[in-house]
Amino acid sequence: MMFMPNMVLRVCFILLIFALSFNVSVAAADPPAKETYYVVAGDNLYNIGIKYGVSHGDLMSANELDSTTIRPGQTLIIPTGRTGPGQASRGNNNRGEADLLARLIQAEAASEPYPAKVAVGAVVLNRVNSSLFPNSIRLVINQVTNGTYQFTPVLNGSINRAAGAEAVQAAQEALSGADPTEGALFFFSTGVTDKHLQSRPVSMVVGKLTFAL
Repeated sequence: MMFMPNMVLRVCFILLIFALSFNVSVAAADPPAKETYYVVAGDNLYNIGIKYGVSHGDLMSANELDSTTIRPGQTLIIPTGRTGPGQASRGNNNRGEADLLARLIQAEAASEPYPAKVAVGAVVLNRVNSSLFPNSIRLVINQVTNGTYQFTPVLNGSINRAAGAEAVQAAQEALSGADPTEGALFFFSTGVTDKHLQSRPVSMVVGKLTFAL
């Protein structure tokens, strides 16, 4: 079959259009832009996530982390420009977890001294960082083990009440790394008769709350 000159031009034109379309598609598939963050003392994945509007899970994935533990001097990749389905609101989810933490503090320690409020928040975050518990604030607070709710306010619904100013401040302080309990994973009312809780090493007692490792 012989090609006429005008047919050759048509074929070349079609190939040119195809090549241009391919280049545009490749350019559109470029990975999301990334920036870095230098970790300093007092940082944790939660407050970094709130600052940049990404979830701590995204930070863990971007940096191939197996836990939420980070150390001063570490450089983290911050994923940005994420526009995929369900990802635009992930920063809001982080803020939602901060609000959930504040509401738990309000429900558990409304009448307790301020240090106890911070300590309650610290216990939740210590659990998040422990391999013995789920790895997010929401999952830790809502955890049910063998039919037993880990936090009574989830069972009785008091966690749905708005947090007061002190509870909000205490939650932010705990999220910023404050831990007066020195690693406690449990807290309970003084005088509790649960033998399992009584057997655990006590790290501090504030008001009517006992904090244990």
